[in-house]
Amino acid sequence: MANRKRPGRTRTKRHNRREPLLLSTMAPEDFNVRPGETKSIACPDCRTWRRIMGKYDLKINEHCISDEVAEDQKHERCLGSNQVVIVDIDVRRWQARQDRLLRDAMPQENRRAAQQFYKPLPAPATPVSRIKAVVTLETARQSYLAHRKGCTRCVGGQHCTDGGILARRYVLALNQEPGRCEADKELERQELRTARKQTAPAARKAQWAKHGGKAVETANNRCADRTPGSLSEFRGPQLPLAPRDVEAHDRRQAELGKQYAQRKSAASAA
Repeated sequence: MANRKRPGRTRTKRHNRREPLLLSTMAPEDFNVRPGETKSIACPDCRTWRRIMGKYDLKINEHCISDEVAEDQKHERCLGSNQVVIVDIDVRRWQARQDRLLRDAMPQENRRAAQQFYKPLPAPATPVSRIKAVVTLETARQSYLAHRKGCTRCVGGQHCTDGGILARRYVLALNQEPGRCEADKELERQELRTARKQTAPAARKAQWAKHGGKAVETANNRCADRTPGSLSEFRGPQLPLAPRDVEAHDRRQAELGKQYAQRKSAASAA
């Protein structure tokens, strides 16, 4: 089992019979009660840093006035040993204030942000042979020639990987150029026909407004002799209201009536 660091505990129930030491009465920089760290304090008597023992009943660890004594002399116990300590402060607020003081006291060139932000490196540029764009004959030719000029491995009829891709792209664009030109011409013809269809009704309406009406009818009537009272073909011919041969018309109507009666009797018998 991994060794665990246990908090120090008070080895004795004795104390120095003084009033409990309140942390609120001390300078904030004379003690350390950060969570997760060993509690320590500057002894009020000898002004040396000592551990604060215990978990609930906090006391200053028993210690001597000085750790170094002369030969043939004994260590003298400090009167601040086993001093009861009471944490009567807001530890979070005290820790935030101490962090701010440490940050302000640090030289400006040594200060660093709590969180580091790294600027991402720009991605490498995509090779010309891998760029997917509208390829025309001229752009394919210029790309191929520019690569040939700057590439040392493209010599004579030999190409590198990118040079071969650009060469094939240029040949493909060269073969597709006639079809592309014909498609562009057909598109232009379609756009021209569409424009004519859209403008034709308006043009005819304008022509009729300019030259139509009674003036056109009068000019047309002057081209042929007409009987007084007759109408021109612009208004329609004068149709007769009665048949020319009344007897023939009556005979034809009688024959049609007989045929209709025979068909009707045959349909009813069936």
